[in-house]
Amino acid sequence: MMQDPLFYLTMATAGLAGLTIVAFASLRGWNGWLDLKRAELGRRAEEAAPPSAAARIEVADLKERIRKLEAIAAGVDL
Repeated sequence: MMQDPLFYLTMATAGLAGLTIVAFASLRGWNGWLDLKRAELGRRAEEAAPPSAAARIEVADLKERIRKLEAIAAGVDL
């Protein structure tokens, strides 16, 4: 019975089919995980968008005003 070549061919075919099914399922899971991570990174990029040029100018203006107020408080003549 164990010397039958058809038995070995059947077992090899079944093993190959099982391996193929596991490989495809693993690849689909991997792609799904990558899509999830891409979505998370995209969401973070939207939340942490760099400030606009107008916002940077406004912050610089506020820093300059604070510097002037600190100088006045310290008694420094501008």
